Amino acid sequence: MKKKLTIIIVIFIIILALLGVSFFALTKVSDDKNSITFNVKAGENKIEIVNNLKSAGLIRSKYVTYVYVFLNPKLNLQAGTYSLSKSMSTKEIITKINDGKTNEKPAVVHITFIEGKRLVEYLKQIEDNFNINYDDMINTLNDDKFLNSLIKDYDFIDESIKNKDIYYSLEGYLYPDTYEFYQNASFETIIRTMLDNMENKISSLKEEINISKYSFHEILTMASIIEKEAINNDDRKKVSQVIYTRLDKNMALGMDVTAYYGANLSLKEEITNKELNENNPYNTRNTSFKGLPVGPICSPSVNSIKAALEPAETNYVYFYADIKTGLVYFAENYEDFLKLKNEFGW
Repeated sequence: MKKKLTIIIVIFIIILALLGVSFFALTKVSDDKNSITFNVKAGENKIEIVNNLKSAGLIRSKYVTYVYVFLNPKLNLQAGTYSLSKSMSTKEIITKINDGKTNEKPAVVHITFIEGKRLVEYLKQIEDNFNINYDDMINTLNDDKFLNSLIKDYDFIDESIKNKDIYYSLEGYLYPDTYEFYQNASFETIIRTMLDNMENKISSLKEEINISKYSFHEILTMASIIEKEAINNDDRKKVSQVIYTRLDKNMALGMDVTAYYGANLSLKEEITNKELNENNPYNTRNTSFKGLPVGPICSPSVNSIKAALEPAETNYVYFYADIKTGLVYFAENYEDFLKLKNEFGW
């Protein structure tokens, strides 16, 4: 009994010692208040920034700082030039870099991401407006640690985004809206800001999402199809009902827009019969494809997400969406659908 008590006491003392060392390692290096110019380059990750802080003599321990940074996953260290000193604690330094309190206030960028657009189009906008390389963004979207951090921090994101068949992990999740960012904003800051907006937009729909028989990833996938097929809320809910009906009947969805996405084509481009019938994880036009695509095909608006949760009460099984006019025509049976085909001549 005494031996066990001794071991417990020793362990307790060791833990206290480690905590003391860690606390000391996060304190200021010295009382020297002379300003040191420290530069964080765009694209530098947290480990690189901590290493540079250590090289500049601004922190006591890079290893303890690693732990501090990674225990605070929502930190978004901003690129820029900072005035720091050795009299600042590690927490003060990291907070200043996280808040983007640079020597000179960076320019502000206003950027609008339009609903119904694909993620690659958003990435091109980001590359055009910020000093962020397209390929680096793709690498980030494929980074397992980054995706795991998002899954941990946002309850509407789950392992579905890591499905190997998905073209782009966050397709559909970045809410389309007008945003204001500093010119030196990091890609992670942009991503998390758009995800925060998505979280806010769906907050009033949480109850409906929770009682749905479909996961949020599946609801978002439906919403992305609805966004592409209909432009008004009445038609959106009817398209939603057709999706539900076809899923319940174990029918192929037969949605052209999924074939375009599967073939990496925009709706303005020509699509071949081969591509319309191609077997891929998105193409519901292929009659052997049952169920939903592996993931969203664009970024839907909150109205399309609502429609995916609240389908109309109709008996429609078919529809034709006129891309030129934006009008959608519905049919309850195949015979009526054939009449639509003859009427519109497609």
